[in-house]
Amino acid sequence: MTYLSDFQFSGPAPTADTARASKRVEAPSFGHVTLFGLPVVSASTPAVVERLLAPGRRSRVAFLNAHCGNVMARNPDYADALHTADMVLPDGIGVELAARMGGDTIRENLNGTDFVPALLAEAGRRGLSVFLFGGRPGVAKDAADKLCLKIPGLRVVGTRDGFEGSADTGAAIAAINRARPDIVLVAMGVPQQDLWLARNARHLDARITLGVGALFDFLSGRVRRAPKIVRKVKCEWIWRLAMEPRRMAKRYLIGNFSFLARSAIHAIARTDRIAVARRGLDLTIALTALAVLLPFFICLALAIRLDSRGPVLFRQTRIGRDGQPFEMLKFRSMYADAEAQRAALLLHSDRDGVCFKSRSDPRITRIGRIMRRFSIDELPQILNVLRGEMAVVGPRPALPEEVLAYHDRARERLEAKPGLTGIWQVSGRAEIGFEKMIDMDLAYVRSRTIVLDLMLVLLTFRAVVGGRGAY
Repeated sequence: MTYLSDFQFSGPAPTADTARASKRVEAPSFGHVTLFGLPVVSASTPAVVERLLAPGRRSRVAFLNAHCGNVMARNPDYADALHTADMVLPDGIGVELAARMGGDTIRENLNGTDFVPALLAEAGRRGLSVFLFGGRPGVAKDAADKLCLKIPGLRVVGTRDGFEGSADTGAAIAAINRARPDIVLVAMGVPQQDLWLARNARHLDARITLGVGALFDFLSGRVRRAPKIVRKVKCEWIWRLAMEPRRMAKRYLIGNFSFLARSAIHAIARTDRIAVARRGLDLTIALTALAVLLPFFICLALAIRLDSRGPVLFRQTRIGRDGQPFEMLKFRSMYADAEAQRAALLLHSDRDGVCFKSRSDPRITRIGRIMRRFSIDELPQILNVLRGEMAVVGPRPALPEEVLAYHDRARERLEAKPGLTGIWQVSGRAEIGFEKMIDMDLAYVRSRTIVLDLMLVLLTFRAVVGGRGAY
């Protein structure tokens, strides 16, 4: 059963498409995280594919995994090749962990073995062509044959091996340009492929060039990929180690440890002490509040169950920092048929803008009105704070359909974690229109300090007792 919150989108009722949209809200749709000084892409596969295939764009693409990070640390030419690439894509669990150490989240693992076929599938739909350059003799041709069978419409206009075929750089470039491909895949391994592209990509007429490592071996069937279940739990490196222990032992056993240790050192060096202090304040307040209020929570849960049918907690997808969806918790304050009644109430909102709010909402239970009057229904979000999805102070967490309706200026509020309280919450809540709420949130995002957070926490008690805008 679905229940609506006190803060809803004033538009068409949610549909299955809207629910699916909540999983794909991207704000911004194409972002980066910084690792070892590199801007590493944080975006979905469709967003990256669309960016690469945009008309008039030329891109040299590299991938970053743990092995690449280790090579980059000791090879300045390779490091320069990555820094000068037009796009660096994250490859593997090691890069995801390195990002988390620095407090960032990479939206999707864009490893070449999965990403490049997705890119080529869309290229095939658009009638574009590809050239395969690299690998042992015969491997590129076998890979090309498999691609033609799997991707209808894709034009493979040539192949060339990475041994004799790469011995004469001028001849290789001339052969590729004669074929006039839109995309060139170069499979020479790290660091050779990226060094070759850094020197020669500008001489190629192709729109997109990528260094793809062992991709041709996988595409041709010469090397077997890990089963899907192993890939799903992000342990493909263990599979490759098991398949080729002698060749991969140093890379994965010693190399992964070295990469993560180096990542930890970089994360410590980049640590934002203000962010650490703010997180410490959040944890202190949340843990203290949970300990003090736990007996009250138990009594309130019993009251909610006795007052009406349905679960004690209301769970709803909201959009957090950088557009990441999360499940927000509240004490349920509405009847079980709230969803069925919603459409009839949309025209009676007491609030301007994209957010629905009604002072006389008949869906609210008796205990729910008391909880809302004193904002008690919000208290389970203490758990969201402990999980790191929310902060004690920040903008109000928005619904996915609200974010989809945001103008560009409103999206800036997603640069901070949503909060239990904030400027909007202590200044009148539902009595404040949408645009004014955005002004308040942006003022907070641009000037937040720990002192300001403490002041807003103190003002929250006055706002709760006063009850202005709480209904």
